[in-house]
Amino acid sequence: MRARLIRVGLSAAALILVVSTAFAQFGRFGRVPPRFRPADHTDSAFSFCRLMYTSVRREPAGSGWSTDYPYADINFMIRLSELTKTHVSMNHEGDPNHWVVRITDEALFDCPFVMASDVGTIGLSSEEVVQLRAYLLKGGLLWVDDFWGTAAWDQWTREVAKVLPPAEYPIVDAPLDHVVFKTLFNVHKVPQITNIGFWRSVGGATTSERGAETAEPHLRTISDQHGRIMVVMTHNSDVADSWEREGEDPEFFRQFSPDGYALGINVLIYAMTH
Repeated sequence: MRARLIRVGLSAAALILVVSTAFAQFGRFGRVPPRFRPADHTDSAFSFCRLMYTSVRREPAGSGWSTDYPYADINFMIRLSELTKTHVSMNHEGDPNHWVVRITDEALFDCPFVMASDVGTIGLSSEEVVQLRAYLLKGGLLWVDDFWGTAAWDQWTREVAKVLPPAEYPIVDAPLDHVVFKTLFNVHKVPQITNIGFWRSVGGATTSERGAETAEPHLRTISDQHGRIMVVMTHNSDVADSWEREGEDPEFFRQFSPDGYALGINVLIYAMTH
């Protein structure tokens, strides 16, 4: 089932509405069950992998691992196929194949790139710590997105420290001249993208969901000993909402989706080439 899309490149000009069978909002709050890859299925092209995890606390407006699922994943794959020459895995109906993977699934190692939202709620078991560390050190890239404020940051960093101890694998802010900001598109700042519900509630007056506490967005990374990024963290920003909700409001699209897709495609291409 393909989400409603606005078909443009990364320009805000000439918006053309494409009507489909579902609105992105129907994928919110766990209404769509997780879609696991069948054991007998092999992808011959890129498929989006969404990380399933256990939440041990709650964050406002979050829904744990299923935040932004599945229409962020679907829309991103469609845009990727339109804006690059990347071959995207499609099913017989012409819709993108996208998968949910548990941290302990062996299928995780078939995902060069995996994304998780609302990670300020995450809790990792000892088995998950071992598996996630192996995945990252063997060449995988994890992008965590849509977590806001100090409490969410502290929860995430406590958990990821079990996987990649900070004394050996420190968290750093990516400078704007880092390759991840210019892999394909030139991204000149870390975009602060808010969820569409908040944006509507404030009439677009601000993008900081929690006032001064979340005023500054960050793109932080953890790299291996060779400098390859293993973890990308977009804190105080909801990049995936610019994909998920792009078809719901032309103004929301114009303000957020070009930057959101540019950064998303850059991160993915980095993951596929490093």
